[in-house]
Amino acid sequence: MPQELRKRLVRGLVVIAIVVAVALLGWTALRPDGLGDAIASGNGRIEATEIDIATQLSGRVEEILVDEGDFVEPDQVLARMNTRTLQAELSQAKAEALRARNALQTAHAMVAQSESNEASAEAVVQQRQAELTAARKRYERSNTLLQRNVISRQQVDDDRAAMQSAEAALAASRAQVSATQAAIVAARSQVIEAQSAIDAAEAGVARIQADLDDSQLRADRLARVQYRVAEPGEVLAAGGNVLNLIDLTDVYMTFFLPTSQAGRVALGDEVRLILDAVPAYVIPARVSFVASTAQFTPKTVETASEREKLMFRIRARIDPQLLRDHLEQVKTGLPGMAYLKLDADAEWPDFLKQNVLQVNVSS
Repeated sequence: MPQELRKRLVRGLVVIAIVVAVALLGWTALRPDGLGDAIASGNGRIEATEIDIATQLSGRVEEILVDEGDFVEPDQVLARMNTRTLQAELSQAKAEALRARNALQTAHAMVAQSESNEASAEAVVQQRQAELTAARKRYERSNTLLQRNVISRQQVDDDRAAMQSAEAALAASRAQVSATQAAIVAARSQVIEAQSAIDAAEAGVARIQADLDDSQLRADRLARVQYRVAEPGEVLAAGGNVLNLIDLTDVYMTFFLPTSQAGRVALGDEVRLILDAVPAYVIPARVSFVASTAQFTPKTVETASEREKLMFRIRARIDPQLLRDHLEQVKTGLPGMAYLKLDADAEWPDFLKQNVLQVNVSS
């Protein structure tokens, strides 16, 4: 090979090497991983809180009103349990409550009757008191007249007997007053007992009604059905799962950062997410959890290099309103990257500023 050709070939290879080196340096500077110390990144996966819809009481599943993949709203009925036994118990409890209310009315009537009897007995006492006063006066007059030999002793004895009879009648009438007062106390006790029976019966009705309400399994938040764990006709024990839901108001990405970066993360820090499935969009989020203990941790950490192996779990939560605006696109399990500002004053790189999803204010 001529020497001139060899020189040209060498110069060409040098130029190619320089171009490749410049391109490599440019790609390294511009690629997402070249973020500097102010922004951390980590691989993660979209997750959501799972909710089990379970029965409070044992029983048979009557019907399930949703299918896997359906969206559900708060207070929506998802499934119903068989309630025929509860309905019979409710009817019985209502009958017991009605009987207790009737017993209360009877007890009040007994109180009124006993109070009326007491008033009559008090009137009799006053009458007997008046009769005793008259009889005593007659006896005293007769005894005076006897001293003067105006009347016979027989008359005096008759007046004394009449006075003693009046005293006995007064004592009897007073005993009748005491009896009626005791009857009033007993009747009032029956009122209290009847009222307690009403309270117990109404509590039983409320308990059974609560069980009936709980037999209609409802959603308590915006969610999506992930699994139907049971089917109509199955008999479940108390606490048996019927459905598994994904909470669409609590969707987040979990990722890991080393100790040197995790120590600079605070709750509420801004995070940007890019999913592998839709790399053209940037999803804003906020740090909602930072683990207090490290993972992937060696049993003993003695050197600085070993400490660098410590990884802390971080959770970035997506705004629930943003999720509501894009319900159809919310899917768990999608992998992606999380980017987190370690310095609040740092600027996001250009690829994290573009196509950032925004909350629809009008929704």
